[in-house]
Amino acid sequence: MRVVDVLGLLLVQLLWGAHFPISKIAFRDFSPLFLVALRFTAVAAILCPFWRFPRGKLVPILGLSLTYGSLAYGFQFAGIAHLDASTAAIVTQAQVPFAAILAAYFYSDRFGWQRLAGLALSCLGIVLVVGEPRVSSNFIWVLSILLSVLIQAFGAIQIKSLGPISSFTLTGWIAFFTAPQMLLASFLLESGQGLSLRNASWHSWAALGYTVFVVAIGTFTVWYPMLRRYSVNQVIPFTLLVPVFGVLSGVSILGESLSVQSMLGGIATIAGVAIIVLRRARVASPAAAEPQPIAAGPAVHKES
Repeated sequence: MRVVDVLGLLLVQLLWGAHFPISKIAFRDFSPLFLVALRFTAVAAILCPFWRFPRGKLVPILGLSLTYGSLAYGFQFAGIAHLDASTAAIVTQAQVPFAAILAAYFYSDRFGWQRLAGLALSCLGIVLVVGEPRVSSNFIWVLSILLSVLIQAFGAIQIKSLGPISSFTLTGWIAFFTAPQMLLASFLLESGQGLSLRNASWHSWAALGYTVFVVAIGTFTVWYPMLRRYSVNQVIPFTLLVPVFGVLSGVSILGESLSVQSMLGGIATIAGVAIIVLRRARVASPAAAEPQPIAAGPAVHKES
């Protein structure tokens, strides 16, 4: 692997990890569901004019806009808004064991003892993180993120059933149908949207721009070519750095602190996820082993 490509992959993981604390900056002015609505509106406006709607895919894409779009992102952003960015970055790694379990159910993907050990270790790590007093007092929001990553893991199954389709096409048109759903949900469950638009600081607008231009679109101009250029077992292990960068970004950007229990839980979670991911990369075909959308970090779409 060329040095420039290694640096590019490291940069992508850093940008994905930093999404957690940067999103929390946007929450200072925008409510969670409204922020999701703005994000999807912007993504659809940027991508849909350049990528045609895939013929014959209306029903499955509508389904994905509800599950992988509205439900997954709504629950995730609500959780991130109420938890430390560091905690959210660790808890979202639950998507990897969730996806492994669903793959075993839907595709008869066998579990060896190594992957079972990784599954157990990652679950233990998440339990340690959730059991930390500051986190356990906000368990409803931890549950919100766990529900989000479970829905996203199921969304990966939906995406796999679509067959070959351009990733930017899928991202743009899922956003197109998700945006009005999230706007409706925001106006039903939240208030002050107009006021936030008028009074939001440039920090919040910049944070929103980061989620759209950098995370939802920009990082994949590097990620997709890397997946095509190199083997899966070279590229996928880089995603293990996302929670590490998420924690470091939470500490450096927001001044968050980690307890010993949270640190141990994070280490156990990442170690368990590493066993699952690395074992999967060795035994699976490239198409099957590519990560599904958000596992590695913020709710972002990865080619399946």
